[in-house]
Amino acid sequence: NLAIKKYEAKEYSKAIRLFEIVTPHYRGKPQMERIQFMVAQSNFNEKSYALSGYYFDRFTKNYPKSSKKEEASFLSAYSYKLSSPVYSLDQTDTYEALDKLQEFINRYPESERMERANAMVQELRIKTEKKGFENAKQFNTIRDYKAAMKALDNFIADNPGTSFREAALFVQFSAASTLAINSVAYKKEDRLKDAKSKFKNFERLYPDSTHMKDAQKLLKDIEKEILTFASN
Repeated sequence: NLAIKKYEAKEYSKAIRLFEIVTPHYRGKPQMERIQFMVAQSNFNEKSYALSGYYFDRFTKNYPKSSKKEEASFLSAYSYKLSSPVYSLDQTDTYEALDKLQEFINRYPESERMERANAMVQELRIKTEKKGFENAKQFNTIRDYKAAMKALDNFIADNPGTSFREAALFVQFSAASTLAINSVAYKKEDRLKDAKSKFKNFERLYPDSTHMKDAQKLLKDIEKEILTFASN
């Protein structure tokens, strides 16, 4: 009773400690359903999202017929979403959140929470795409141009429709240009042609790109190298 009073008074950290004491005495009893939900909710309100995600998920498995199962399923996914770090860090919680959100969407297609769930999926996907793009782009930064082009190819293939596709194609063209211009003679002609082909593809897809001026400067360098190579 004291644990419930602390919970209702929004003294969640005290409620959690009290629930931990009484939980062993209620295992297998009807009251445990309510206790487990309050423990999960208390951790959520205390911003202990990794714990609340775990407890809400466990609640849905332990009480499949509960009237609170849909809410618990959503809050489990939401907890993992809130514990998802910035894109540059490990994205384990992000992928867990995406899995839980997809489970929720599949299980409760008529839920009033559907709009929020879809919005969270979109937000998290953009984060994972940004991490993938930045990881691929890093090869260009460290001047491993062949690896950059391959990594960006993989990124584009793995993320169809990504908002980073335009930037990825520009970086790929930039890497191809630098590699071609600095190539040994016997590889230079093919690489220059490949770089020019990448520009044509980029121009066709994104004629009004904010990267177009930089791309056109690189193209001039390529065409200059092609003429020089041909005259030799």
